[in-house]
This record gives sequence, structure tokens and C-alpha cells, in this order.
Amino acid sequence: MSAFQLNLVPLKEPLGFIKVLEWIAAIFSFATCGGFKGKTEILVSCSTLSENKTVTATFGYPFRLNQASFQSSSNVCTIDWKNYVLIGDYSSSAQFYVTFAVFVFLYCIAALLLYVGYTNLYRDSRKLPMIDFVVTVVATFLWLVSTSAWAKALTDIKVATGPRIVQELLPCKQTSTVCHFGSVTSMGSLNVSVIFGFLNMILWGGNAWFVYKETSLHSPSNTSSHGQGGAAPPPGM
Repeated sequence: MSAFQLNLVPLKEPLGFIKVLEWIAAIFSFATCGGFKGKTEILVSCSTLSENKTVTATFGYPFRLNQASFQSSSNVCTIDWKNYVLIGDYSSSAQFYVTFAVFVFLYCIAALLLYVGYTNLYRDSRKLPMIDFVVTVVATFLWLVSTSAWAKALTDIKVATGPRIVQELLPCKQTSTVCHFGSVTSMGSLNVSVIFGFLNMILWGGNAWFVYKETSLHSPSNTSSHGQGGAAPPPGM
């Protein structure tokens, strides 16, 4: 294996430049989703209260809403709100999306080190560009799958933490208790995570062509060309 030799020229070419963009986009993908924390509030009133009291449920990544119980400063309307939770478990879609984004982040680092440190090894090898191409195609498909699943889960999360919870909570169905939806934390960062997911899919899909150009499928090796052009036949043959 050749020694590490720093060469920044590949970063000026589409192959390396797009890989840097993929690395940055992967960071935004898992950071905007994995770092989210929010809460939803409902206002509760009953005959024993002179004013509305706030009951809050805190939720966040990985979005196991069925483990997010309601909290209040006291037993509002003589109800132990800790026994009641939000509805739904969206951890599988969220964790798949974030985990895949982290793996992509690590792969981009490894690929960039190969591009700028072992340029000749990468371009003289038949296997490395082919492996890179296969990974690129698979990653494009997985970005589509993971982002689509996460986008659907996010839509369900918005419904589960929105005004609909008033209709689902058992205490709010009692005639002695009146519930009103209060507020829910803005999910703008989660919307951004979906956008970056589809942006990643576009970047990886576009980069597949530039990676393909480095493979032997697009540029046959010199060995095969020499084999085809061998020695001239002897006279009379």
C-alpha cells in the first residue's frame, strides 16, 4: 500500500467536491432529527378549579410517544396525569434515519481520506472505485427509503402531539373535565431534517455518475487494452 500523500486536487473535482457536500448534509440530517426536544400542552378545567391548569407532555428523539407521560404541578382535577401518555411509537423510523445518516457521515470521512491521501491508489485500483460506486448506488436508495419513512413518521408525530390528543385522552372524555389544546413545540428543525434527507438522495444520486466514471465499467483497464492489441501475427498467417 502506498504512503499517505496529501493531494487536494480531487476536492476541486466533482467527485471530491460533492463528497464534501454529502458529508455536510449528513451532519445536518442526524443533528436536526436526533437533537430535537419538544413538549405539548393542554389546558384543563373542572368544577374544583377557578382557572385553567396546564398539563404538559415532553417528547423527543427517538419519539417513543407512548412513554411520554403528562406532568402537572399537582393532581389537576384529582387526576394523576402521570398515568396517561401520548399515543404512538415512531422510534424505528427515526432511529433508522439517524443511524444511517451517521454511517454516511463516517463513510464520507473515509472516502475523502482516500481521495486526498491515496489518490493514485484509488485511481490505479479496479476494486476501490467499484466498491465506491456500489456503496453510492445503495446509499442513494437507502436515503430515499429512510427519508420517506421518516417523513411519514413525522406527519404522524404532528398529529399525535397536536389538537387530536384532547379527543384521545381518557380524562378529557369525562363530563366533569374540560380540556383544550394549548400548544406544541415548533417542529421546524424536523422539517429541515426531511429536506436534508431528500437533498442527500439527490447528491448521492448525482455523484453516482462521477464515481461510475472512475470504475473499469466506464474506463477499461490498460491491461485489457494491451491484451487486445498484442503482437502482430507472423508473415503468411
